[in-house]
Amino acid sequence: MAESFDIASTVDLQEVRNAVDQAHREVANRFDLKKAASRIELQGEELLLESADEYTLGQCLDVLKSKIIRRGIDLKSLRYETPEDAAGGRSRQKITLQQGIPQETSKRIVAEIKKMKLKVQGAIQGDTVRVSGKKRDQLQEVIALVKKLDLDVPVSFTNYRSS
Repeated sequence: MAESFDIASTVDLQEVRNAVDQAHREVANRFDLKKAASRIELQGEELLLESADEYTLGQCLDVLKSKIIRRGIDLKSLRYETPEDAAGGRSRQKITLQQGIPQETSKRIVAEIKKMKLKVQGAIQGDTVRVSGKKRDQLQEVIALVKKLDLDVPVSFTNYRSS
């Protein structure tokens, strides 16, 4: 009787949208950020922050991070680009949402599973890792190991199958 599950990394875009809306409202109402005409936008899977200067841009980013954390989204899901100059002496920063597990991280997870010397297999399938084995206890050991690893993306365990 084979059993399997997937290790995945996803971001709930609806929760991100809600966090962006809340952050935008707070930035628009904060006295110290009103004059900076700061804005926070969600464009597909990218966040765009723009403000009068780098200091107020950092303040907007702090507000956004607090709202994202409250919505239950891990900050490891965000990929920050360096702030750049925009038109009119303003500052802009793009933040990309990481969907899926990067190839290097997937390889590391599979290598760690192999080091355990259990009768389970880890296979990279696109941006997820499928773990399969015959014993549920061994699969639970793999879950415990992956939770302990310091990965650069948040992981979730989905699609459990028992056949």
